[in-house]
Amino acid sequence: MSELIFVYNADSGLFNTLADIGHKLFSPDTYKCDLCMLTHGYLSERGEWRTFVEQLPMPSRFLHRDEFRREFPQVDVPLPAVFLQQGPRINLCVNSRSLHDCRNLDDLKTLIRLACEQAG
Repeated sequence: MSELIFVYNADSGLFNTLADIGHKLFSPDTYKCDLCMLTHGYLSERGEWRTFVEQLPMPSRFLHRDEFRREFPQVDVPLPAVFLQQGPRINLCVNSRSLHDCRNLDDLKTLIRLACEQAG
């Protein structure tokens, strides 16, 4: 079965979450996770994004950088990124540059739809 894996360029944990909120509030231009900037407000996930993900044709999961590196130590690409996992194989389907180039949530949704179409 295929699964999309969205990987944030941020580490898990309460301290890191609070630091990320502060960074987004006070210095958004230097915040390093374009995926988070598109899909989350300051405190929570955007409802429009949650609805979109729930309607995707395949399951999805979300990992922080540290969680991803533990689970997939062999994958070394710039983050954030979106991967397609098919069985034991994991392939990059949206790279960090493409995420950075998204101007808004609609751009991101278009990228994800294309990735799903290509996955079949």
